[in-house]
Amino acid sequence: MKQSDSKMSTRQQMLMLLKTNGAMSAAQLAIELNMTEMGVRRHLYALEEEGLLETEMVRQPMGRPLRTYRLSTQGDEQFPKQYHQLILDLLKEMEVWPEDDGIGKLFESRKQSLLAKYAPQMGQSSLDKRVEALGTIQEHNGYMVETEQEEDGSWLLHEYNCPIAQVAQHYKQPCACELALFRELLDADVTRTECIAEQGQRCTYRIRKRI
Repeated sequence: MKQSDSKMSTRQQMLMLLKTNGAMSAAQLAIELNMTEMGVRRHLYALEEEGLLETEMVRQPMGRPLRTYRLSTQGDEQFPKQYHQLILDLLKEMEVWPEDDGIGKLFESRKQSLLAKYAPQMGQSSLDKRVEALGTIQEHNGYMVETEQEEDGSWLLHEYNCPIAQVAQHYKQPCACELALFRELLDADVTRTECIAEQGQRCTYRIRKRI
């Protein structure tokens, strides 16, 4: 075992072994971790329950098929990713393109794609129902959403997490795109009163019926 491995929990060591070796059986993991198979299986069941592992039955020349474990997509996401840096690098490259406002056009195209994707979920329902639907959409997209209705009938939609915060801190277009998207999806007056990219604790949108 590497010296750094001693600082990891058993759970972390298992994920690391599956990341570096690919699919492994409980017996193989038990050998690597110097544990009993029963102890290993308890951790494997917990990780599988959390959606971090997938299993596969592998045929053997003799005997019963062998159950192996590998990282799921969600499990692989436990390891560091630099998606935001890649996006920032690509946007930086676009700044020198001869086309005027290429970044703005890129995010406008993204807004139109999201509009086409989510508009059917809005339907012809009331504003209250549309706000609820939008909250569900953004929650599924990782924004940690909370909605509340004010006494005057308007709504507040709070996003406590911004998956693209690092990008939004460098470029204004993502925030402008989101605001415009909300206005069109909700068919309502929407203003942003707080923004994570501008050092806010959350992104908050005030939503009112159009007069």
